[in-house]
Amino acid sequence: MQITLDIPEAFAAQLIAAGKDPAREALEALAVEGYRTRQLSESQVRHMLGFGTRMKVHELLAAHDVCLHYSLADLETDAETSKYLRTLREQELAQKAG
Repeated sequence: MQITLDIPEAFAAQLIAAGKDPAREALEALAVEGYRTRQLSESQVRHMLGFGTRMKVHELLAAHDVCLHYSLADLETDAETSKYLRTLREQELAQKAG
């Protein structure tokens, strides 16, 4: 979808830093607000902005003082994954040693 915005020059100068692409700035602002209000997921923001990694999304959100949506369930999943990977690594090291 293509959207055209008419912003008075005086306001545009306040909203968009010199040398920045106004269209890109508006798209990023829309994506950040969509994430902040939980209308967009991290993955949707990444695809919307054409970012190759989640880390780029994290950088953008941090630049706009928006916290990541990270639940207790996410933490528990990450802890289980960490335990699993640690066990695999220990088994690998034991096989090499023995």
